[in-house]
Amino acid sequence: RDLDVADDSHRHIGHAGAADGRGHFRVRIVSERFADLSRIERHRLVYEALGDLMQSDIHALQITALTPDNASAKNR
Repeated sequence: RDLDVADDSHRHIGHAGAADGRGHFRVRIVSERFADLSRIERHRLVYEALGDLMQSDIHALQITALTPDNASAKNR
């Protein structure tokens, strides 16, 4: 399992979506839980885990959701 979160809010200063103070983030998560799930289903799990943060703190989220096998293949 692996999780990497990056705050890219500084790259969006002046963007209309940043005016309310919510941030722009990138997340890369590796989990067995994503096995046999489509990309959309993986993203839904991430959004569910974030819950209310999507309404209160996060304006935009770039998601990379991989299984350990996917991650290994990308590192070759």
